[in-house]
Amino acid sequence: MKSLWAIFFGLIFLPYSAFAASSDVTPLDLTHSTVGYAALLIFGLAYTLVMLEEYLQLRKSKPVLLAAGIIWAMVGYVYSQQGQIDIAKVALEHNLLEYAELLLFLLVAMTYISAMEERRLFDALQAWMVGKGFNFKALFWLTGILAFFISPIADNLTTALLMCAVVMKVGGDNTRFINLACINIVVAANAGGAFSPFGDITTLMVWQAGHVSFSEFMPLFTPSVVSYIVPAVIMSMFIPNAKPNVAHVHVELKRGALRIVGLFILTIATAVAFHAVLHFPPVIGMMMGLAYLQFFGFFLRITLKRSLARKAQVAIANRDDLALKRLGSVVPFDVFRRVSHAEWDTLLFFYGVVMCVGGLSLIGYLNMVSEIMYYQWDPVWANVMVGILSAIVDNIPVMFAVLTMQPEMSMGNWLLVTLTAGVGGSLLSIGSAAGVALMGAAHGKYTFFGHLKWAPVIGLGYAASIMTHLWLNNGLF
Repeated sequence: MKSLWAIFFGLIFLPYSAFAASSDVTPLDLTHSTVGYAALLIFGLAYTLVMLEEYLQLRKSKPVLLAAGIIWAMVGYVYSQQGQIDIAKVALEHNLLEYAELLLFLLVAMTYISAMEERRLFDALQAWMVGKGFNFKALFWLTGILAFFISPIADNLTTALLMCAVVMKVGGDNTRFINLACINIVVAANAGGAFSPFGDITTLMVWQAGHVSFSEFMPLFTPSVVSYIVPAVIMSMFIPNAKPNVAHVHVELKRGALRIVGLFILTIATAVAFHAVLHFPPVIGMMMGLAYLQFFGFFLRITLKRSLARKAQVAIANRDDLALKRLGSVVPFDVFRRVSHAEWDTLLFFYGVVMCVGGLSLIGYLNMVSEIMYYQWDPVWANVMVGILSAIVDNIPVMFAVLTMQPEMSMGNWLLVTLTAGVGGSLLSIGSAAGVALMGAAHGKYTFFGHLKWAPVIGLGYAASIMTHLWLNNGLF
């Protein structure tokens, strides 16, 4: 979600020649076969339906789930006819392992975000911004800057939805402001997610694949800032200085809200430690972090009566009837209810993407594309093209395809493809989870064509960020 959550991944994305080595049999080249062409057609049709999600009201997970099943059924049939079904089984199991790590990692992250939302942390932040009396231009910059700095932790999808809620609340019927502010939020959230392993699924994929360590993402900070600032400065010139007419509403945090934020930070630190110190997949640390939240939920539950009694005494002493009414609506914190609120459509969409790309890789198409882009072209231009493709197709399948190709690249180029895949999705509203989500949240006010009008301005930021990276981090190439 260029969402978070914003939706997050394999440990090592091996080329499928590794499967051949394990069985001493070369995978079949089906790129010029009926099955190969049919697989491409099916994947293309499925992704067309994904891009039309806003208009068809068809959840994006449905077409890719169906496409994944059909592609693997065709591949399995061909391999079984050739007596090489073991190669296809190993490839299938490899992709399932990749998805299992992705699923569990994202599930924990989404559960924490849902818990923070339930404890009203985001509502309090929203109320604070609305209540400060900022004008439209100030809110444009404030929501953008907050989106940039929150998305590295909370993921770009969730961050974008939070900031959009603020914009919708204060924008009212000012469609021009809402459209520009939403574009600004999408660009900022995607840019902020590009320099952090937790900010975007593509960056997390690169980190878990072992191509870039946790600390080595920091050289992308300045290019990411540039990719946001350039279009933001231009768009801000078209924002009026008038103040919105909104009333301030006080929001009281629920018990344990700030401690859950602390546990989330501890969970991230645990995941980093498992990967950096023990060389285990970060998902092990994330699952351990889920236990932190479960035990804290248990603590909140067993101490609920005592806490309510103490607060009731204070409310009675202060004759605060509203406080007593709020206490009567308090329910125990339930971790598993938070798990159920995860973005399951997004998680299943990732499954479909991973399996579709895996099937196309076994057919041989990714090796073909890799040969053209990374061996016949300059890797820099190949990675620039990855960013442009991510705006059309979505950055997750594009990055998964790159990692599956396993091109030989310098650290500078791995950082470049991470940057372009992250910020390139901002070029179109359908290029990231954040953009797609905001088209739904601000339906009719932030649209595909409303975003498209500003694509040249966003493209300036995209080009400037690439040039900044090539200049500042020249020693990494």
